[in-house]
Amino acid sequence: MTIDEYKQLLAKRLNPQRYKHSLCVADEALRLAEKYGGDKDKCYLAGLLHDITKNAPKDEHLQLFRDFGIILSSVEANAQKLWHAMSGSLYVRHKLGINDDEIITAIRYHTTARAGMTLTDKILYLADFTSADRDYDDVDVMRRLVDISMDEALKYALSYSIVDLVNKGKPIHPDTLEAYNEICL
Repeated sequence: MTIDEYKQLLAKRLNPQRYKHSLCVADEALRLAEKYGGDKDKCYLAGLLHDITKNAPKDEHLQLFRDFGIILSSVEANAQKLWHAMSGSLYVRHKLGINDDEIITAIRYHTTARAGMTLTDKILYLADFTSADRDYDDVDVMRRLVDISMDEALKYALSYSIVDLVNKGKPIHPDTLEAYNEICL
């Protein structure tokens, strides 16, 4: 498929706000790839497709998990907000036929992060945090940091996520903790 065809598919699968977000993340991923030496095409495509199942009904996520043997951990089963990253990576690989592991992995971990992140993983994770449509508290801090140091931006983003989850009384995915611990060493 061409980029325009992917955009047409996204426009059908996502609500207008989520579609705009996907375009913004793709643009930011491209900018960060240019800045930090990432693969511009892979980062743009990962940014474009990262939320492809975000607006999917619960049954579609669960069907993808069943079809491809995904067993949710207790944290994942109780955090539907994380499902789109897992189901999205499955959708992109198995429904769209994209077999590039860098793109698939970046989509898979764009919500939780993980230890051993690739450059593409880091770029997508940070692009999702700093895209032009974001307006959460501290987004300006994140945008400044991402232009100074990818590692400092990652550390701040992971810390921000962990503190936010703790303040909301939510569980923290082990992948997030492992990513944080790794970046602090």
